[in-house]
Amino acid sequence: MTAKLYSAGILGTGYYVPEKIMTNADLEKIVDTSDEWIVERTGIKERRIAEDGVPMSDLAMKAAESALADAGTAAEELDLIIVATLTSDRIIPSTACMLQNRLGAKHAAAFDLSAACSGFAYAASVAAQFIETGVYKKALVIGAETLSKYINWEDRNTCVLFGDGAGAAVLGQVEDGYGILSFDLGSDGSGGDAIQIPSSGSLMPVSKESIDQRLNLIHMNGKEVFKFAVKAMGRTVKNSLEKIGMPQEKIDWLVPHQANIRIIESAAKRLSMPMDKVIVNIQKYGNMSAACIPIALAEASAAKRFKKGDIIALSGFGAGLTWASCIIRWSKED
Repeated sequence: MTAKLYSAGILGTGYYVPEKIMTNADLEKIVDTSDEWIVERTGIKERRIAEDGVPMSDLAMKAAESALADAGTAAEELDLIIVATLTSDRIIPSTACMLQNRLGAKHAAAFDLSAACSGFAYAASVAAQFIETGVYKKALVIGAETLSKYINWEDRNTCVLFGDGAGAAVLGQVEDGYGILSFDLGSDGSGGDAIQIPSSGSLMPVSKESIDQRLNLIHMNGKEVFKFAVKAMGRTVKNSLEKIGMPQEKIDWLVPHQANIRIIESAAKRLSMPMDKVIVNIQKYGNMSAACIPIALAEASAAKRFKKGDIIALSGFGAGLTWASCIIRWSKED
């Protein structure tokens, strides 16, 4: 095991969401649903939708620029770019490589990471390893999605849930004792069918037949996902805390994946946290998969809700099935 030489933390954050807003009232016009039904079951009131012709990389680019500005970091200083996404512009090249070029980050290695809604926490933990061992000094981690391009707008069980957006963070060396203190990553592939896009790769290449059957769009077993999520969200945070011997009472803020308000409330209850210490923006954006946690983190940071030394827990779950959490001692002075 390689020794930890440095502490890795967040130097700056940023986010971007499309201007187009789709409200629950808008959805009532295209599918059999209602604002009351959606809010009661999910907590979502509206979501952002990328316009036709706008790729995920455009959203990621704007979030990246915002994070770099917040960190006071030039693109040329980056050693690594990781994009967590399940809606990359193409299978190849990776979106991270496209952003490396667009940003002018000429010294950066770049790759995409696929862990669905857990993606940002996965990517942050990977980037942290490079920084802690001294291999790299600065990394850009992005969670970005354009899920609206993979939604069946005739399926009321899924089309009400998802939105588009991008969040980013610049990671680098911070004071000892600050930054990412621990993380927990996990998976259970036996539940892989619970959230999937059946026709999206070599197992079932996209074809006219698969498109006609809507197999190129998101399919989800909502009940199974809910049962998994209410256990996974709190459990993974507890696992991260146990690794450093920290009691859950020490957590100042919980930044959870924004999939469903009832799942968020369940996680907060399991961690004995009041909801006023939980960062929630699901009502505005819905589920943006890998973009949820970094956008919530960036919004809270911009609003100066965190102070230096605060203990922040990130917690996510997603397709795979996957789960992930990070415990961070906030090092940024806003």
